[in-house]
Amino acid sequence: MIDWFGFVTVGLTTLVGAGFVVTMYALGVRFTAVSGDDDSRRNQAAKWGSYICFGFCVLAVLAGIILIVPALSKAAETVIGNIF
Repeated sequence: MIDWFGFVTVGLTTLVGAGFVVTMYALGVRFTAVSGDDDSRRNQAAKWGSYICFGFCVLAVLAGIILIVPALSKAAETVIGNIF
């Protein structure tokens, strides 16, 4: 029998995660473009905003890889268990 609740949970999590990564990447690209518009004076807030958005993208991708690869999941569980 199919666990429909689990199926829907995985589907919604995938959609939300993909939407988050796409949104953060798009904002990072936009902030990068805005920070370079003025040649004489760079917009520092937009530049740092782009770094933060790209950083969130990297963290989301790394979290996904850690969750998918069993060896990395066990290693992360051990490290987190030692910290807390």
